[in-house]
Amino acid sequence: MPLVLLAQALGVAFASGISLYATVALLGLGVRWGVVGALPAPLDVVSAPAVIALALALTVLEFVATLVPGVASAWDAVHTFIRPPAAAAMALGAAWHGSVPLFVAAGLLGGTAGLAAHATKLGARVALDASPARVSNALANGFELATVALVALLVWSHPVATLGVASLVLVSVLWLVRRRWRAIREAFRTPT
Repeated sequence: MPLVLLAQALGVAFASGISLYATVALLGLGVRWGVVGALPAPLDVVSAPAVIALALALTVLEFVATLVPGVASAWDAVHTFIRPPAAAAMALGAAWHGSVPLFVAAGLLGGTAGLAAHATKLGARVALDASPARVSNALANGFELATVALVALLVWSHPVATLGVASLVLVSVLWLVRRRWRAIREAFRTPT
């Protein structure tokens, strides 16, 4: 049970690190539609209609803002101060009924997972914006929302497997971002 609770906490933190607003909206809708069972007491507030409406509005605003190169990077840079602490809070809410050491571990590791997911997303957005061969921000948005939806909704029914898949996605995106940055440096390197 502690491993399942920790995996759920880390999964919701990972999704929040990518898009806090979409995570809250999807969890709320998931509870309302019966896709997600009852959430732990601190997180059950996400199923309130006003919270869902606000989270959906912010998700749409984020989606539209991040369609514009440059604005996408700026949006994600500002969210460096929002997503990781919120991811830690979401992880704490998910582990609310666990033991005190599990609760503390969920908060610490949840903040770290949220920061890792956010930093990877920020690096990818900056690489997309700097790339001479433009990749559509709309495609990036779609990939991010699909990842958030899968993780935020499946982590409650298959926590360990979902966290494993999320970790593989994170490592793969990190590898791709690193390759993209190398290509960008090569493209802008002047011959000597």
